[in-house]
Amino acid sequence: MIKSTVGHMQLMINPANMAFYKDLLSFLGWAVWYEDENMLGMGNEQGSSLWFGAPLKEVKNDYDGIGLNHLGIAVPQQVNVDETVAYLQEHGVKALFDTPRHRPEFCRSSDQTYYQVMFESPDRLLFEIVYTGPLVK
Repeated sequence: MIKSTVGHMQLMINPANMAFYKDLLSFLGWAVWYEDENMLGMGNEQGSSLWFGAPLKEVKNDYDGIGLNHLGIAVPQQVNVDETVAYLQEHGVKALFDTPRHRPEFCRSSDQTYYQVMFESPDRLLFEIVYTGPLVK
């Protein structure tokens, strides 16, 4: 059996919003791997990368339609979700869907938590920052 992981994802954005993604992912510990006026590549220590590029067509994104619903980025500590909420508030980005909140229905056991915040980017891309692990009270 082959064991694989997600290597990279490319998201098409308005290049005017490039700084939003660069600042957000820098805050989350990602590094710039490549940058020009039409493309931003950022990677993490595990070797995954996210690439943000200028669109080839002008269409509106609808995350409730066919296609990617949201991009979930895992953080190592529950407090990191709250730190992200503060970062988003400082940047005028609203949390969606009554988050941040714990989602016990997504846990494998009662001593674990799934703690998330969800928000939209300026391009209407839906993001989730999530901690999964031992419940911290």
